[in-house]
Amino acid sequence: MSQEQSLESDDCPVAQGMPMLGLGTWQNDDGDECAESVRTALETGYRHVDTAQAYGNEEHVGEGLAAADVPREEIFLATKVWIDNLAHDDVIETTKASLDDLGVDSVDLLYVHWPAREYDPEETLSAFNELYDDGLVDRIGVSNFEPEQVAEAVDVSDAPIFANQVELHPLLPQEEIREACAEHGVEVVAYSPLARGAVFDAPELSGVAKKHDASEAQVSLAWLREKGVTAIPKATSAAHIRDNWASLAVELDEEDVETIDGIGRTDRRVDPGFAPW
Repeated sequence: MSQEQSLESDDCPVAQGMPMLGLGTWQNDDGDECAESVRTALETGYRHVDTAQAYGNEEHVGEGLAAADVPREEIFLATKVWIDNLAHDDVIETTKASLDDLGVDSVDLLYVHWPAREYDPEETLSAFNELYDDGLVDRIGVSNFEPEQVAEAVDVSDAPIFANQVELHPLLPQEEIREACAEHGVEVVAYSPLARGAVFDAPELSGVAKKHDASEAQVSLAWLREKGVTAIPKATSAAHIRDNWASLAVELDEEDVETIDGIGRTDRRVDPGFAPW
């Protein structure tokens, strides 16, 4: 029996109700392929699916949710409100449209996608709080927030800020953001956890991968788990979905973690002009 076949959803660690390995769907905009990848992931064992208004695929993610033989209540579903929609009324209106597209009554986590353009902490987060109070979102989060913006959101929001989703991988470890989130009791979720493939070219990761008879991707995901970070790698093919899932069987030792921590190179892959850094 292969690693991925032997792993079940119960083998995935959970942080405050959120499975620590999920399926990212950024750039998964082919309708049939998107729906099939979501279905495949859920039937492989994943119970965390991440999308966003800006991805243009919420309807197809919803189709995958509906097609999978997994009850909705077992799935942790997250989406994000785009920067053009962060005025109070726009948050409410577009989130309800997202729920319709996803085919669900509520989402487990709703993020502010970026602190940019129409983002105003009090106005935006008051709308998020309203959705939270109305039961349309179970948790509210932020994405791409720097430490000072996390602190401000925690201070402004009546509802708890559950998570901050940022680019995070062995080539961009984000120590300051992780420390700030820990200080405020905010979970950290890593997007682009494989640095869009750059982890395969890091010799330190290749060495650890060889030691564990694993892929560099699996080692990177295992390293994030060791750091208490939830990862949502994008994958469309069944092979990649299952390879990432098999990372749950990779157990790094202290030497492995020290080797990866010592890489000492940074490689940010997401850097739009409106980013806060």
